[in-house]
Amino acid sequence: MVDLAKDLVYNGVMEVNIHEAKTHLSKLLERVAMGEEVVIAKAGKPVAKLVPLDKKPKNRILGSAKGEFVVPDDFNDPLPKEIEDLFYK
Repeated sequence: MVDLAKDLVYNGVMEVNIHEAKTHLSKLLERVAMGEEVVIAKAGKPVAKLVPLDKKPKNRILGSAKGEFVVPDDFNDPLPKEIEDLFYK
């Protein structure tokens, strides 16, 4: 059984089975919100990890890659017959 009050600083990662994760999800999420990671295992094998999200996602800046690459003039031209045959035959 999960001892949610137990300090797991030694491992840095808490591992629980699926049943424990379902039973204690809100408490596990509180720990994750404080910076801990929780691994969810099925039959002793890790299958998922709960990790804290960044507080605010970084905004993307449109046009930030301008000048870093060039789209060729023939980008939308039909593919050569040999290559088209690989996809459609």
